[in-house]
Amino acid sequence: MFSNQYDVIVLGAGASSLMLAYMAAQRGRKVLVMEKANKVGKKILMSGGGKCNFTNLYVEPENFISHNPHFVISALTRYTNWDFIGLVCEHGIEYEERKHGQLFTLNGAKEILSMLLAECNKTGRVEIKTSCEVKAVTPVDDQGFQVATSVGYFQAESVVVATGGLSVPTLGGSGIGYDIAKQFGHYVHPTRAGLVPFTFSDQFKEVTTRLSGNAVDATLSNDLNSFTEALLFTHRGLSGPSSLQLSNYWNVGQSFHINFLPYLELVDFFKTKKTSQPKVLLRTLLTEHLPKSVVLELQNLIWAESADIAIANLSDEKLEQIAQRLHAFEVKPSGTEGYRTAEVTLGGVDTTEVSSKTMESKKQKGLYFIGEVLDVSGHLGGFNFQWAWSSAHAASQYV
Repeated sequence: MFSNQYDVIVLGAGASSLMLAYMAAQRGRKVLVMEKANKVGKKILMSGGGKCNFTNLYVEPENFISHNPHFVISALTRYTNWDFIGLVCEHGIEYEERKHGQLFTLNGAKEILSMLLAECNKTGRVEIKTSCEVKAVTPVDDQGFQVATSVGYFQAESVVVATGGLSVPTLGGSGIGYDIAKQFGHYVHPTRAGLVPFTFSDQFKEVTTRLSGNAVDATLSNDLNSFTEALLFTHRGLSGPSSLQLSNYWNVGQSFHINFLPYLELVDFFKTKKTSQPKVLLRTLLTEHLPKSVVLELQNLIWAESADIAIANLSDEKLEQIAQRLHAFEVKPSGTEGYRTAEVTLGGVDTTEVSSKTMESKKQKGLYFIGEVLDVSGHLGGFNFQWAWSSAHAASQYV
């Protein structure tokens, strides 16, 4: 008998790993969780500005991006947002609803991490090793796998890859999960940073730098999607929820449009004001709806030559042109801030080669993939955590 023998070894100690560990242990499995960092759940603690947006009230398959969009349905149906909310309530964790159905803890992300660790401890069957770096995973005839690590060798019937993606390397993001998948013959879709701010290198960068710290509600759109949420100007470019959301649907070299006044039909607004306030300047009208500094920058970009002309002296055609630009201002980012600040990694292990019911590899018995390492990425708003909980639950019933 191998001395370091377990039923299940989980690689990584993030949201999906800890969830799976306690649920598998509840079934009587002896579980070892391996984490290369010196602490568990670092990304949980950082999430939502330390408040942890742990799920969303409105979870639909459409909130997820994958080359195989139907893959998420089975797991999300069997362990829903309401199941996780129930667990949170059971532990007496107070939370609040913010816009778009986002649920955040009131007293900090540490409560979610403590809850998961408490559930692991309660089973008496979960062991967690930190500062334990995985070197190799090797199948052993009829006995599962041997996992070589920086602190020795371990053996288990099942190995669960819950190593996350490449986002925020300072919190332990790495590509080892993809390497293990490839080792066992899995295809890994190319990865890139998702839910990440845009950067610019053209004249528009000077504009965003000057406006740094200003936020407006705007619609960002391209041919694939559009999002109406806060847009934040930064020293490097554009951030805020609308930018992060659209970054999942953008590639280098593409442009997109910004509607700076999505709740106002500008052509009608201008024509009405032309009659009621003929002497007013456009910038004066627009500062009722946007910060003055933003209006002045847009004025320089769109109607500089008409800046000091009263609205009555501008032709309807000219007003229509200005309205059109304000509703669909085209920008072309040079890139994004990359994995350093990305909230998720797009791409990953091809889900057509993984069972949507059990999360088990179709190529290697006893090997499972859960969470972000898979080619599943959620929108901003608690969806990535919900995928962690749901995919972990699915696998936990079979490991």
